[in-house]
Amino acid sequence: MDNQTIKPTGCCAPFEPAPWTDQEITWDNKLFAQGQVRCLFHIPLNMGQVMTRMCAKIKGAGADVRPEDFVMLSEENSPWRSVQYMSVGKEVPGLNNVRISGTFLTKVFEGPYKDAGKWAKEMVEYAKGKGKEIKKLFFSYTTCPKCAKAYGKNYVVLFAQVD
Repeated sequence: MDNQTIKPTGCCAPFEPAPWTDQEITWDNKLFAQGQVRCLFHIPLNMGQVMTRMCAKIKGAGADVRPEDFVMLSEENSPWRSVQYMSVGKEVPGLNNVRISGTFLTKVFEGPYKDAGKWAKEMVEYAKGKGKEIKKLFFSYTTCPKCAKAYGKNYVVLFAQVD
């Protein structure tokens, strides 16, 4: 992506997929603040409110991380609920703080959110091709829907925990 031709929205930063494309990364107790979103058949109902509340608490606690170190993960637990994880620099009072460790394969996808099921199947095949079995799958939505529309690309990174 040529960031010189993309005008930042002031909301989500333009996403550069190259650093996340087909990578294997290891986290050792990476700290995240956790929130829960209500869903209706995997469609988030209160994502905006949850993200706004979490961001305010993170900022208020001085727990922000540098933009290049930030990652937000979404774990789809059921058709009715998803768990959101935002990387933080220190524990945030008033939020559930969790640490995630493990080895993850990453793969970048681009397209409408409705393709998430197809991407998950492709990620399973990608892991199998590497001789790995997925233990847990996270989605990282790199921009909000408004910013994805403004930038003309909707990138989603899948993180497959394989250890």
